[in-house]
Amino acid sequence: MSEKVGFIGLGIMGRGMANNLLKAGFSVRVWNRTASRINALVEAGAEAGSSPQDVAAKSDICIVCVSDTPDVEAVILGGNGVVHGAKKGNLVIDCSTISPQRTKTIAAELNEKGIHMLDAPISGGSEGAARGTLSIMVGGDETQFERARPVFEAMGKTITHVGPQGAGQSVKLVNQILVVGNMLAVSEAFVFAQASGLDLRQTLAAVAGGAAGSWMLSNRAPQCYERDWRPGFTINLQQKDLRLVLEAADQLGVPIPGTSLIFNLYRPLEAQGHGEEGNHALIKAIERLAGIEVKAD
Repeated sequence: MSEKVGFIGLGIMGRGMANNLLKAGFSVRVWNRTASRINALVEAGAEAGSSPQDVAAKSDICIVCVSDTPDVEAVILGGNGVVHGAKKGNLVIDCSTISPQRTKTIAAELNEKGIHMLDAPISGGSEGAARGTLSIMVGGDETQFERARPVFEAMGKTITHVGPQGAGQSVKLVNQILVVGNMLAVSEAFVFAQASGLDLRQTLAAVAGGAAGSWMLSNRAPQCYERDWRPGFTINLQQKDLRLVLEAADQLGVPIPGTSLIFNLYRPLEAQGHGEEGNHALIKAIERLAGIEVKAD
């Protein structure tokens, strides 16, 4: 009999992930700070929890997918948090992207009470969350990783155990460096293509299958030239992750000049009210420098 699953955080990623757990046949109990987001999942067969503590108390495995480090701390260690409901031997899986150092501290507090923890941040955008094709990078005990594998397989396609607690978060920051670097390259390339008078769709078809190909190119370039700013991942969340990258790089003494530049290109977009647009709206910063708008005919 499969273990009961709790899911806390039904935002742009979490709702698709929780829905895929239901489709896979898991018993799922859900909670979200904005209660109205629970309704669609309850209609699909989930049970409504009254708090993170309540969700944890009635689950064997409790998944958390919220925005930032303070949010994870609140739902896991806060007054009505997971730690007060989880039983010894239960497993907490954090799919948020937060500080690797703070992840280790949270894990240690849970471990002291006999509660296991895996840090399992995700990548693949809202599309991957909805389709169950996420990449999931997991830090923690290998036995607990194998225990959680059926849960991960319901939500993702590429599932990798990358090391001890905290390693999942560090690998996610590697992922984010690559994501934004790719998006800057896409932005510069398509501003160049527009200035050159090229057919943007034909240009994408010509380069996507070769050495220049990437997920960001294939999925986000069409949104750019179609002026579709719906988020797979918002600028505000991207900036939160880049702050984590910059903080960790500073602690490690590692130079990341390209990532720092991209963080600063996003800043005026945030200030101009584009924070809830997709992170591919980075192209707007390059467009404004060039005085060119990328738009397919």
